[in-house]
Amino acid sequence: MRGLGKFAVCILAIFSFSLVLAVVRSPAHRQSPLQESAQNPDLAYLGFDRNDYPGDSNLPAVKQSFSFAGYWLNVPPGAKSNSWAGKRAILRDSGFGFLVLFNGRTSAELKRAADPAALAEADARTAIENAKREGFSPGTVIFLDQEEGGRLLPKQEEYFLAWADGIISAGYRAGVYCSGIPVKEDGDQSITTANDIHDHAGGRKIIYFVYNDVCPPSPGCAGAKSPRPPSASGIEFADVWQFAQSPRRTNFARACPANYNRDGNCYPPPGNGAVRIYLDLDSATSADPSNGRQQN
Repeated sequence: MRGLGKFAVCILAIFSFSLVLAVVRSPAHRQSPLQESAQNPDLAYLGFDRNDYPGDSNLPAVKQSFSFAGYWLNVPPGAKSNSWAGKRAILRDSGFGFLVLFNGRTSAELKRAADPAALAEADARTAIENAKREGFSPGTVIFLDQEEGGRLLPKQEEYFLAWADGIISAGYRAGVYCSGIPVKEDGDQSITTANDIHDHAGGRKIIYFVYNDVCPPSPGCAGAKSPRPPSASGIEFADVWQFAQSPRRTNFARACPANYNRDGNCYPPPGNGAVRIYLDLDSATSADPSNGRQQN
């Protein structure tokens, strides 16, 4: 009986050692990119935006380099029509995440508005109607396009906050595309639009898509090779950073002309078969910054 007991102990010890060894050697559970991005703000996913839809035939080639695409819900700035309408399904099937955009009002328009809040509420309803028609579910982040930099004028602030309230009350999430470039004010003071909105959000949860194509911190078109996280834009709470615009804005990106193509534009990296289409380049903490891939 003693001999059998020692044998059993020996077998048990070998089994236990094998089990520990197997656990040590087994690979750790890998999170999906979206899970990782939600937990690590230092991650950077490369995306693009442009006013004109790039074309169905170009999507497979473009997807080789980009995780997400900007998606306009209404007519983009300076355009006469919206070529993105009806393209959510093919973009989703091609594997793209989304950066959902809504073109807001300029300061000139708001100066003429008798009631900016009422205008904002109407625009928010339009944004929600268009989002639903395009197949974007509640919970999707809709970014209001606010291109003018510096501190918001009172009517701009009133408009934005009322618009955000309308988006949030409908079950969607409010975001803003705005400047992350410091603008000098009186004395040595400076302000960015992103910080101004952040300081006056009044507890609202706003998602920030900032543009800062000043070199540095912008790497220009070269940033497409190894995108930096949005926090590198100078706005630490940014979720998305537009770090290069096409064509290059010489008054802001004059310090890095070598990082753009000769014509001043950024294009998809060569060799992926894409037609030569110019792009604005973005980095984000998520491969789907608007959470737009979710199905109704």
